[in-house]
Amino acid sequence: MNVTFNNRDPVYVQVVQHFKEQIATGGFEAGQEIPSRRELANQLKINPNTAQRAYKEMEEQGLIFTERNLPSRITKDETVIKKVREELILGAVDSFIESVQSINVPLDEALQLVKDNYTKTRDEQEGNA
Repeated sequence: MNVTFNNRDPVYVQVVQHFKEQIATGGFEAGQEIPSRRELANQLKINPNTAQRAYKEMEEQGLIFTERNLPSRITKDETVIKKVREELILGAVDSFIESVQSINVPLDEALQLVKDNYTKTRDEQEGNA
């Protein structure tokens, strides 16, 4: 597991964000077993208490679940997975809108540029696949 941490956000929030991104993109599958809190702390070179806090937050958000003494797993709840995906998309859209509005790009022009670039990028990825 590879996470690049920034200095702006608390580490546990960044760990949760990483898990959300992996869930949304299929990097983690529904029901997949995840490392123990201690293993995660060792892998990411973070304090075990930070890993514990991240897991607690993810459990509260329904991203992971732990049954009895079994290892924690990624949620199987499709509603939660869909919500995470939408949250990430809306975050990207909000950032885009903020950036485009700050330089006064008309909506039609911005949408056309997004459409053209999205298609171009997708075609390039399919050509390289």
